[in-house]
Amino acid sequence: MARSNDDPLDAGHAAGLVVDADGTILSCTPAAEALLNRTADDLCGRRIRDLLADPASWPAVLAQRDGRVWEGHARLAPEGGDDVLFRVLPLDEGRLTGRAHHSLVLVAPRALVAQWRQGHAFMRELFLQERIGLAVLDRELRVVRTNTHLLPYSGVPGDLSGFRLADFLWESDARVIETRLREVLETGVPLVAVDVEAHTHVDPGTGRIMAVSAFRLQEANGAVAGVTALFLDVTEQRLSQRRLDLLHRVSTVLSTNLSAEETARDLAEVLVPGLADVAVIELAQAVFTSEEPAPEDHRMHTLRLTAEAGARPWTGAGTGTDVEVDSDGVLSGRMWSPASEEGADDDFPSPHGMRTWLSARGFLLGRIRVGREGEHPPYVPEDLALLEEIASRAALVIDNARRYARERNAAISLQRSLLPSPTTDTVAVHTASVYLPTDTATGVSGDWFDVIPLSSARVALVVGDVVGHGLQATATMARLRTAVRTLADLDLEPDELLTHLDDLVTQFVMEAGEATRPPGAEPGFGSFGATCLYLTYDPVTRRCLMAAAGHPPPALVAPDGTVRYLDLSPGPPLGVGGLPFEPSEFEVADGSVLALYTDGLIERGHDDLDQGMAALGDALSAAFAVGRSLEDAGPEMVAELVPGPLSDDVTLLLARTRGIPARSTAAWTFEADPAVVAEAREHVLGRLSEWGLDELAFTTELVASELVTNAIRYAGGPIELRLILAASLICEVSDRSGTQPRMRRAQASEEGGRGLFLIAQLTERWGSRYTRHGKTIWTEQALPPRP
Repeated sequence: MARSNDDPLDAGHAAGLVVDADGTILSCTPAAEALLNRTADDLCGRRIRDLLADPASWPAVLAQRDGRVWEGHARLAPEGGDDVLFRVLPLDEGRLTGRAHHSLVLVAPRALVAQWRQGHAFMRELFLQERIGLAVLDRELRVVRTNTHLLPYSGVPGDLSGFRLADFLWESDARVIETRLREVLETGVPLVAVDVEAHTHVDPGTGRIMAVSAFRLQEANGAVAGVTALFLDVTEQRLSQRRLDLLHRVSTVLSTNLSAEETARDLAEVLVPGLADVAVIELAQAVFTSEEPAPEDHRMHTLRLTAEAGARPWTGAGTGTDVEVDSDGVLSGRMWSPASEEGADDDFPSPHGMRTWLSARGFLLGRIRVGREGEHPPYVPEDLALLEEIASRAALVIDNARRYARERNAAISLQRSLLPSPTTDTVAVHTASVYLPTDTATGVSGDWFDVIPLSSARVALVVGDVVGHGLQATATMARLRTAVRTLADLDLEPDELLTHLDDLVTQFVMEAGEATRPPGAEPGFGSFGATCLYLTYDPVTRRCLMAAAGHPPPALVAPDGTVRYLDLSPGPPLGVGGLPFEPSEFEVADGSVLALYTDGLIERGHDDLDQGMAALGDALSAAFAVGRSLEDAGPEMVAELVPGPLSDDVTLLLARTRGIPARSTAAWTFEADPAVVAEAREHVLGRLSEWGLDELAFTTELVASELVTNAIRYAGGPIELRLILAASLICEVSDRSGTQPRMRRAQASEEGGRGLFLIAQLTERWGSRYTRHGKTIWTEQALPPRP
């Protein structure tokens, strides 16, 4: 029985005993003395059965014999070797009986033999198996021994003895592997599962990914004998992991925004080089118009080239170009050749390109096309399945982006339709505004502004901000803006107007809470609370009157460019109640700029409002120092103060004030005496003659006469008559009475009661307003055309 020379039961290693046919020890080796813990003199002449732990087991030991050369196991006394394995070799044979007269018994500890045999079996099976490539290399990294299949593809010679890796692998691949093996030889540190590329000369193909492990081999004296390398083909595992990693990256970029165009660009950048050398993404035109795309089963679709990535895209058209494509009504992915657009839809497959469609909820949203250059590995069905999974996820995101854009555009259009024109031009002010909706998911908020013409050429400027976002805030904003316009038409003082508005918001809260709040709970501020600044400007007196409900003060840019914030004692936000609103009054020079804004403009990027207000002041000073127009200055300041995504709406209203010259106004004061009516008519006719408005003399004389007469009759003195020449001719009569006039249709038998009816017929507009000292009745007449 052939054994390797390191077999523990080999004659060169095992303890040896020469015995006769009766089992008497005739001689022994020094190894036997050491194993049995007895001297040769003590062993010679002793029978083997006497060495057993149980001499009575001798027949059982002999029963293990199964041939001339046989092996068995026995249990010796603990001090004599304990559990051992033995091998019996006949030295001669009897001429008559055929039994050996003398035999050589080789003995070794059973554990040592079992360990050696396990190791031997392991090495034998390791070199026979084909799952892991095994190579033993010498110190010069020449192959000494390999298993039957070192690398799992063609191009590797059957016998590699004496070969270098570069003899059958690409030089670059061999150099990488040998560098790592040489490190193991020099340091003795094992190499564990390092991925390398492996291509053979005969069949380079796409190569394989091998996980290489290695350990150094040393001889008994410690000298380095070589290195053993194990090659495990992990190509499929690594490709699968790469596909999973790519899918994870795709999922990440698809979750970053709700813009279909940005989503397409981000996706193309991930596909190259993750899956392709070039990628083209085309989206349906309806994605950009927020309309419903064509159903999947339609053949012809209009797609827009949205994103390209890679050095050499196939399309000659630029991004944004529309193209008509035929889907054949089949939306499954397909491999194709990128050599031509016609080949893209051919039935024959090609490994260098893939195409799949983007569809969701039964609508076609676009398509994805990817391709590889010729030197790269061809696509396999797993790659197509991955692209289809990516397309499925991308289609859902793009469809959500389309639907979100449609809803957001509708909400923003609704909100913008509720706001006034961005610019206005009146006798009192020229205004320009900037409104930017929030970038949050709702897309709308409760900011609003307004420019409201008032009587006597005055104007009201309003800015407000409803708490919260979404359609609820927009609806509240619309209700508040309507309420402000209604109250402004009554010509209320700013503080009185805000008091009425506060009552209205409180009523909103009460009505909304009735159906939703638990019994006994207090009504909540909710999304009905708001801040508001209301300011009126009189171009005749150049004075402003304002009040605020929890809103920051306006900034005033003087004609010389200096900027200051107006002193203001803001009351509580609307809907809180319990505290009065205090008015503030100040004078404004002609050509000054009033800046009204919401907190979204001053909170962005600042720790507190003071820093934001300081930044706004600096921006106003810089913008108007060079004489920019309001239309240009507003957007520039907003872009500077709030760059990037907006977490809140931003509103800025700029108003440049204008004054009515003194020569265009006239005022007289009369006592409550009917005799002054004629005097009033004379003053009116004289001033109209100076202004060149003789065409309006008769009507204005009649209006002034009627208003003064009524004031004398019902209110008493003093009475003030004022004419203002602005965009129209304004006639005012003020008295100390708080009784509002009421127009009525007089009966035929009545002598009076027709004055206001006549005034309403002769003028374009008329009305009355309360003042701090009584009331004012005003009329407006259109000016005659200028020659």
